[in-house]
Amino acid sequence: MHDHKANDLDAFWMPFTANRQFKANPRMLVAAKDMHYTTSEGRQILDGTAGLWCCNAGHCRPKIVEAVQKQVAQMDYAPAFQMGHPIAFELANRLVDIAPEGMDHVFYTNSGSESVETALKIALAYHRARGEGQRTRLIGRERGYHGVNFGGISVGGIVTNRKNFGTLLAGVDHLPHTHLPENRFSKGQPEHGAHLADELERIVTLHGGDTIAAVIVEPMAGSTGVLLPPKGYLQRLRDITAKHGILLIFDEVITGFGRLGAPFAAQHYGVTPDLMTTAKGLTNGTIPMGAVLASGAVHDAFMNGPEHMIELFHGYTYSGNPIACAAGIATLDTYAEEGLFENAASLAPYWQEALHSLRDARHVIDIRNEGLIGAIELDPIAGEPTKRAFTAFLKAYEAGILIRTTGDIIAMSPPLMITKDQIDTLVGTLRDVLGKLD
Repeated sequence: MHDHKANDLDAFWMPFTANRQFKANPRMLVAAKDMHYTTSEGRQILDGTAGLWCCNAGHCRPKIVEAVQKQVAQMDYAPAFQMGHPIAFELANRLVDIAPEGMDHVFYTNSGSESVETALKIALAYHRARGEGQRTRLIGRERGYHGVNFGGISVGGIVTNRKNFGTLLAGVDHLPHTHLPENRFSKGQPEHGAHLADELERIVTLHGGDTIAAVIVEPMAGSTGVLLPPKGYLQRLRDITAKHGILLIFDEVITGFGRLGAPFAAQHYGVTPDLMTTAKGLTNGTIPMGAVLASGAVHDAFMNGPEHMIELFHGYTYSGNPIACAAGIATLDTYAEEGLFENAASLAPYWQEALHSLRDARHVIDIRNEGLIGAIELDPIAGEPTKRAFTAFLKAYEAGILIRTTGDIIAMSPPLMITKDQIDTLVGTLRDVLGKLD
């Protein structure tokens, strides 16, 4: 029999965490409000990452809190299979209202990883429904992040997320990433690299276009360290996929819900895919929830055969959970009523200049930005990759700001309610931190 105290740290195997380092010197957050976390020592930490790219409206926002409290008291759960509840349909309509033109249908999941699995399965089943069941290949991209389930890490291209988990899905190929040295210190979309989309034509020639079901990319790759699409790149991907009858999937788990100043990156970049994956900002991180948005053409391909038959044998126990739906509606209300997407768009130029003011800071070798996202890439310590950025993360926490690191890249994506003064604090503190690194 185990006899653990409530504050014993051993039992919890933490995700994406250096467990031994953390448990030797824990960083405990105990409360949050608006732009700040409160630590167990009572310190205020300015949130430079919107949690994990998800708390776009800030923390513990009243309308969302109230909606969740009300819903959990009214109806905690309703089955999603062969049954419905009104707010699941209301939220779906609200999402379609802000989605790109033609994205007319919503399939609920519980996370970004599940949204990716769902989109990949819909793509495969779509082609089969249309009599093209030979289209089974999936194309991802190097350095892509599409969650941590088997489909997601198969089409994903981050080596550490893939290498320990076997052979993964068969029939997957990858486009090259868009991180080119000639684009260093670009402000917004870089000038060079649209030609990288043409690699899809090479892959089509290699495998045969009629064997490929879908291409999945992040419009702007976040978790790998903020890699931006070169000008013209996404449109070129759209043109090539359409030419060969291949579905284009945008992974908007990070870029959705105002992060780039528009509801979705598809609108920001002016390119509409066939499927879009979402999560994170959908409920402001309050309750786990994701959703796949599908075009009318994709959805309607399934609506054949006897009406009493299930069209898509896929779903989750918690698809369209009532409490999550309530959180989602209140989150969309908060975004709209407070003009948070517009605030992100209006602050983007100030954010850009603040970030690029770090160009001369110690160890900085590149800076990238788009909307309210930024990355500061550091020169790695020889023989000790990731250590310099991780040290910056620890020192930043001690100095009162929360940043995120991947490899030797610092990524920031603050809540959309951030002010110019808070941007100054965030960037100024980071400059001080960088100046103290070995």
